[in-house]
Amino acid sequence: MIYVTRKEHFNAAHRLFNPAWSEEKNQEVFGPCANNNWHGHNFELIVTVKGKPDPDTGFVIDLKVLGDIVKEKIVDKVDHKNLNLDVDFMAGKMASCEIFVTEIWKILAPAIENVAPNSRLHYIKLIETPKNFVEYYGE
Repeated sequence: MIYVTRKEHFNAAHRLFNPAWSEEKNQEVFGPCANNNWHGHNFELIVTVKGKPDPDTGFVIDLKVLGDIVKEKIVDKVDHKNLNLDVDFMAGKMASCEIFVTEIWKILAPAIENVAPNSRLHYIKLIETPKNFVEYYGE
């Protein structure tokens, strides 16, 4: 099994808050991340695909094609956007990195299998800050 990885970058704002809670409870749980005026991050998105190389191309997936998929399906929709307000696939969802990465998976997994049928999305790492990141394997 071969694993190939592509890294992309985007900037986005979000707010962590539970609308069922009071402002005080949101501040207590989420701290500055519950700021009414949002806050932003310089995200890095790392996408790893696994599979066996195609005998004709030698590729698990063409990394240019993978980059195009990630840009079209994710980066173009979230870059310089507010995850809570502007991103259709995050509508009505908590804009935590944990939820965000699972929603990204739901979009990328079938798109990757469509262009590289012998490959599967293996892993996504979403880096919010140099100290904070989430990893997801689709489980």
